[in-house]
Amino acid sequence: MTVASPVVALRLRPEDQIAIATANLFQGQQITIGSATVTLPVAVKLGHKFALAPIAKGDPVRKFGQIIGFANQAIEPGEHVHVQNLEAGEFSRDYAYATEVPPPLPRPSQPAHFMGFDRGGGRFGTRNYIGIISTVNCSATTNRYIAERIRERGILKDFPNIDGVIPITHKAGCAMQYGGEDHKQLDRTLAGTAGHANIGAYIILGLGCETGQASHLIEGEGLIQLGRPGKVPPMVLNIQDLGGIAKTVDAGFDAVVKLFPRVNEARRVPLAAEHLILGTNCGGSDGNSGVTANPALGIASDILISHGGTSVLAETTEIYGAEHLLTRRAISQAVGEKLVARLAWWEWYTGIFGTQINNNPSVGNKEGGLTTIYEKSLGAVAKGGSTAMMDVVRYAEPIRAKGFVVMDTPGYDPVSMTGLVAGGCNVCVFTTGRGSVFGCKPAPSIKVATNTPMFRRMEADMDLDAGVILSGTPVEEVGRTLFEEILAVASGKKTKSELNGVGDEEFAPWSIGPTL
Repeated sequence: MTVASPVVALRLRPEDQIAIATANLFQGQQITIGSATVTLPVAVKLGHKFALAPIAKGDPVRKFGQIIGFANQAIEPGEHVHVQNLEAGEFSRDYAYATEVPPPLPRPSQPAHFMGFDRGGGRFGTRNYIGIISTVNCSATTNRYIAERIRERGILKDFPNIDGVIPITHKAGCAMQYGGEDHKQLDRTLAGTAGHANIGAYIILGLGCETGQASHLIEGEGLIQLGRPGKVPPMVLNIQDLGGIAKTVDAGFDAVVKLFPRVNEARRVPLAAEHLILGTNCGGSDGNSGVTANPALGIASDILISHGGTSVLAETTEIYGAEHLLTRRAISQAVGEKLVARLAWWEWYTGIFGTQINNNPSVGNKEGGLTTIYEKSLGAVAKGGSTAMMDVVRYAEPIRAKGFVVMDTPGYDPVSMTGLVAGGCNVCVFTTGRGSVFGCKPAPSIKVATNTPMFRRMEADMDLDAGVILSGTPVEEVGRTLFEEILAVASGKKTKSELNGVGDEEFAPWSIGPTL
């Protein structure tokens, strides 16, 4: 990485024809990076790109040493490189399956630990919640009424070891093919949430006539009451059977309160870091995401994996264009092919609706300097660190492999994070350049800012400033700091999103089929 002096722009690789602004640059400013000196004909904002050399129309443009798109017109040195002169285009990628599998990281001499909940049966939690699981949107308001009554009466103050009661509500549950892919996926998501290691107990709440019947969920996913001996089915309340909303709220309130004494018995104990399953996500990304926060998270992921833990990369539509970097790291060709197969499915899926994966960069992403999905993806995959890709799993599928894993999810943050948590992630890190305020109960979400101006502007919502990397702090140092923060949060330290009460409304299962 070549650094301008003073540090106002970065060239990430020698073969890159562009640099990234690490501060707001003004029109007429002269920038020197290595042997290249350019004068900016227009102002270039923080996170945006400008050319260091002439780029001919049709030429590939590189960032991170990789193609991020093609010039749709000639670009002169110093020119702002963005949507007006750069487009995604198409190019072939050499997947070279399993040809660059990294060796396992050495195990640290001092094992890392956190204070968590050992629930038995391989379930290790970082929080202790009670869940009310709605089978269908039609029970969502009743669900919320039950949780609100519990909060209003202040009962939880007498049970200090319980982190709260979460109404798990959503917009699905009916108007889908019975037993179809959507139904199976919703069941998988609800079951993964109900049985999550951060849930000490739960009840199920339905309307009664929905397609997503509680019986289908319980029998198909093998749901049982948590913390009880034997395989006792969970309690199910149906609004129609109980005689309406008011009676269901009464019954639900009584049922949840009866769970309090048992769930309150849980105590934190020292647990090895190998029991952490880290969900990683980026939202409201900018041009610095792939330079600061995401690489720092990659370092933290590697450290966790070196201790025997698991780190999960998601957002398949934000891997597109960078997948060839992951297939090389796949532990086997079969694992690499699983990732490519999911991307092929996404090409088909977006195509039937007349859209393209490259439509993914949002208005905010572009305002922050990201131009194409390739550029966004190359920065996003940095969250996955440098270790071997051990598995690729479907949405909300239980994560069983240790090490680096990819989960197939959309790029939309609430849907992606819902899948990660349902798959078993018991702590999450969310990087953001524009300032996403997302939280994801029952798993705590650590917010990492990609740039210092945004961190200072939104410090009440951000947990860590990775923007210090732009002013000289080594990315490895920030990564180690982030790993320590992960351990602290896993041990009970509240994140900014938890302090702000965010997370009850963000549960959003992915619906993949038509609404019938």
